[in-house]
Amino acid sequence: MFEDRLALHTWSLDTTPLAQALAACKAAGWNGVELRRVDFTRCHDAGLDNAGVLELVRGSGLAVACIGTESGLIFAQGSERDRLLDTLDLTCRNARALDCDLVMIAPGQNSGAIETAVANFRAAGAVVGRHGVRLALEFSAQHPVINRLAVGRDLVAATAHPNCGLLLDAYHMERCGDGGGSFAAMAPREIFAFQYSDVPTGVPASERRPIDRLPPGQGCVRWLEVFRLLAKKGYAGYLSYEAPNPLAWARTPLEVAREALEATRILLRKAASAA
Repeated sequence: MFEDRLALHTWSLDTTPLAQALAACKAAGWNGVELRRVDFTRCHDAGLDNAGVLELVRGSGLAVACIGTESGLIFAQGSERDRLLDTLDLTCRNARALDCDLVMIAPGQNSGAIETAVANFRAAGAVVGRHGVRLALEFSAQHPVINRLAVGRDLVAATAHPNCGLLLDAYHMERCGDGGGSFAAMAPREIFAFQYSDVPTGVPASERRPIDRLPPGQGCVRWLEVFRLLAKKGYAGYLSYEAPNPLAWARTPLEVAREALEATRILLRKAASAA
C-alpha cells in the first residue's frame, strides 16, 4: 500500500541546502522528492543557474513527485498575475525536464473573490495544459477563503479544466476541523496529489501554526482511516511528507528523513493488514 510511492517534501528539511536535502532523502530510502519554487531560487542565489539545479536533482537519483510553483497566483491581479503565470510556465518546463507531470499551487497570503480565483485557476490550467502537466490546488486551514475541502472542490468544479484538480493535505484537513476522512465523497479523478503530516494534540485554534507538523503517529490524525480510504479510492500518486517544524530543522536531515519514513511505513502496513 503506497510503499513504493513515498516522497519527502523539501519544506520538511527547510534549513538544509538542496544538495544535502536530496542526499538525506536518498540515503533514508524515500522513493521521491517534492520540490518547491524556493528550492530553485535559493540555488540561484547561491550561484547555480536553472540548468544546474535540474542537473543537481537528476543526479540525486530520486524521482520528482511534484514541483510547487510560486504561491499567490490564485488571487493575483494585473502585472503580478502575469508574472506568476510566467513563473508557472517555467515551473512546468522544469517539471517536464525532470519527468514530472504534476505541479502544485498554494493560495498564498493574498485573497479576494472566488470569481477571481476561478478565472486565475482556469488561466493556470491553460498554461499547464500546454505542457501536458496537471495542476493541483491545495486548500489551507490558515487561508481566509480557500480554507476547507468543500471550498476547494467548488473552486475546481467551477474552473472546469481537465488539467486542474485538488491536492489533499491531511494536516489541513485535520486543522480545519473536517478530519482526515473528509474526502470520502470525492471521486478518485478529483484527487491529484496528497501531502501528509500529523497535527499536535490539544493545540487551541488560536495557536494554530503551519510549522508545528509532526511525523505520522505522533499527533491526532487517524492514519489507518486515511490510508485505507486513499487505497479504496485507487489513488495512484505519491504520498508526500510535508512536515515543517523548527524542532525537526534543528536535527540532522538524515535523522529526520529516516524517522518520518519509518513511521509512515509502520502505519501503511497496519492499514493494509487491517483493510
